Amino acid sequence: MATFTPLHDRILVKRKEESTQTTSFGIIIPDSAKEKPQQGEVISVGKGKSNDEGKVFPLDVKAGDTILFGKYSGTEIKLDGDEFLIMREEEVLGILK
Repeated sequence: MATFTPLHDRILVKRKEESTQTTSFGIIIPDSAKEKPQQGEVISVGKGKSNDEGKVFPLDVKAGDTILFGKYSGTEIKLDGDEFLIMREEEVLGILK
């Protein structure tokens, strides 16, 4: 993958893949009908948010963290054929330990 570093308080996230969903009757739910997972792994982070005086505040999340985010958070992009999300740190709901 090409090296990608988000700017400022943005992070690059790879969604966690969910296993194939099957109903109790054995019907497999197609990908188009499934909801996208709201959990992902942080791939890279920007340097942080800066205030009016130019002081930079580092982000609380770091590469490798598993995070939860809102259903409509971020902007979907493709890098080298892989799908990612770019979002601001404020869109992150929490870090899973």
